[in-house]
Amino acid sequence: MTRRTRVPVPLLVPAALGLVFLVLPLVGLLARTPWSTLPQRLAEPEVAMALRLSLLTSTLATLLCLVFGVPLAWMLARVEFPGRRLVRALITVPLVLPPVVGGIALLLALGRRGLVGSWLDENFGFSLPFTTAGVVVAEAFVALPFLVISVEGALRGADTRYEEAAATLGATRWISFTHVTLPLVAPGIAAGGVLCWARALGEFGATITFAGNFPGVTQTMPLAVYQTMESGDLEGAVVLSLILLAVSVTILAALRDRWLTTP
Repeated sequence: MTRRTRVPVPLLVPAALGLVFLVLPLVGLLARTPWSTLPQRLAEPEVAMALRLSLLTSTLATLLCLVFGVPLAWMLARVEFPGRRLVRALITVPLVLPPVVGGIALLLALGRRGLVGSWLDENFGFSLPFTTAGVVVAEAFVALPFLVISVEGALRGADTRYEEAAATLGATRWISFTHVTLPLVAPGIAAGGVLCWARALGEFGATITFAGNFPGVTQTMPLAVYQTMESGDLEGAVVLSLILLAVSVTILAALRDRWLTTP
C-alpha cells in the first residue's frame, strides 16, 4: 500500500505559485491565439519554411553536439589531466554568456575576418556567417554545454565495475566504451540530447548575430516570431509562437516517455 505524504504548507504554497508562474504565460498565449484564422495562417509558405528550417538546423546541431560532446564529457568524467576544472568552466560559459555576445564571438572567430574564418575564406572560399551552416554552428555553440553536463553527470554516476570487468576479459578501451559505457549512460545521453535539441530549437541571439535573418536561409522560427512582432502583427507572432510551443512540447514529451522515464 502506497503511503501518502502530506506536503507542508510552507512548501506547498511556493510550489503552487511557481507552477502558476510557469503556466500562466502559456495560458495567455493560448487565450490570445486567433483560432478562427489559424488554418489560413498555418498554410502560409513563410511559416512552413521557417518551421522546416528550425527542425533541420536544430537536429543537425544536436548531431554535431553528440559527435563532440559525448567524447568531451567522457574525458572530463574519466581522465585526470591538468586544468580539468578550467576546461569544465570554459564549457559552461555559453550557459551564462548572453547569446548576442556568443554571436559576436563566433563572428570574431569564424567570420571572414575572424581568427579561423579568414583562413577558411582565403584557402577554401568557405564562409559560415549568414548561411544555413552558420545557423547550425550558432545553435550548437549555445546547446553543447547542456549535452556535456548531462552526459558527464551520467558517466560519474555509472558503475565503473562493469568497465573494469570488461577490461579484465581483454576488451580494449574502445570496445569497453562502445559496448559497456555507452549502454550504461544511454539515458543520460538521451536526456542531454533532448535538452540540446530544445535549446537549439529556441536559439535566437547568437543566430541572428552570426547568421542573420534571411527567409529560407537563416530565418528560424524564433527569428520569424521576432520579425513578425516587429512588423506589428501580434496575431501572426502568437501563431508562430504557438507552433514552436506545440512542436517543442510534443517532441520533448515523446522522447521523455520513451527514454527518460525510470521504473
